[in-house]
Amino acid sequence: MKLILISICLIILKTATSQNDPKWDDTKSSDWPSQCKKVEIISSVDKTIQPAYFFKASSESPRPLIISLHTWSGDYKQKDTLSWMCIENDYNYIHPNFRGSNNTKEACGSPLVIADINDAIDYAVKNGNVDTGEMHIIGASGGGYATLLSYMKVRHQIKTFSAWVPISNLVDWYYESVGRRQKYARDIAQATTGKKFKGNNYYFDEEEARKRSPFFMTTPVEQRKNSKLYIHTGIHDGYQGSVPVTQSLKFYNKVVSDFDPKAKESLISVEKMLKLVERRNTDILNPTLTNHGDILFSKQYLDKIHVNVFEGSHEMIPEKALEPVKAKKNTCRRRLKRCFGRGMGEPAQTNAFQ
Repeated sequence: MKLILISICLIILKTATSQNDPKWDDTKSSDWPSQCKKVEIISSVDKTIQPAYFFKASSESPRPLIISLHTWSGDYKQKDTLSWMCIENDYNYIHPNFRGSNNTKEACGSPLVIADINDAIDYAVKNGNVDTGEMHIIGASGGGYATLLSYMKVRHQIKTFSAWVPISNLVDWYYESVGRRQKYARDIAQATTGKKFKGNNYYFDEEEARKRSPFFMTTPVEQRKNSKLYIHTGIHDGYQGSVPVTQSLKFYNKVVSDFDPKAKESLISVEKMLKLVERRNTDILNPTLTNHGDILFSKQYLDKIHVNVFEGSHEMIPEKALEPVKAKKNTCRRRLKRCFGRGMGEPAQTNAFQ
């Protein structure tokens, strides 16, 4: 009987661990290609040394720059599949630390975080072979959160921002994490109060959480008029993952409304949000035709803000993450048909990953 109980406990522990640190988000792995070099960047704010991994494109002509942002519990050392893909495509690449894991006052959307991302871009432009008209910020989960923060606060002209399964509202996510009994509630508590809590007796500073949440920030409409924001969320996230899809859908609505308060037709209705959360699919006649990564629902405002709900959970799909960099207008329709298929509910009006 004791052996059975021990086995059950081990299975539960393994399941809980995998939910908090899924395979694609392995914070313990630091497998880096030899072409990526560790560099040290002096902070423009507090003069501390901030590390990063950096790859300089070898082409004689300027190449795109990918700013890849680590996940919630990771740091600059965290394995990043995009590093290998950038080397293969000869893209400049930088993977900054921006104060590491999001459980301290210095991290988690603080002004230091924004400054560090700005500094990392400055470093890459100065030391790389960068086409400054082709700079792209990409991140998943906590990196998606940092991507949304960058959209709101980074001073650089960025061509595309791609946020995968992002957190946009720390206040909501605190309570969502409490309800799911996940460690992220404690992380938010420590980041917003600057305290170290023991046991489950912790609390958060809601006002500070609002200050660090992209959802409550003013959209820099004029600065982003030539940028594109892509938000990707897995339909099963929140059930098989830690971030409900509403974190993405509500943020999309917020940014669209900031661009144009009259663009009601571009917004996602509360009824549609509820259906997506409740059904975890769209009106698909034959669900067996749905493949991992297929777009189930898509909405956009002009060609500036896109949101895609895909068949998946709390994850980034690496082979699609660099599509905004590679996209060509004349291949838009062909790629849309090939990647997303037909009969997938409400189709995108353009290539979701252009």
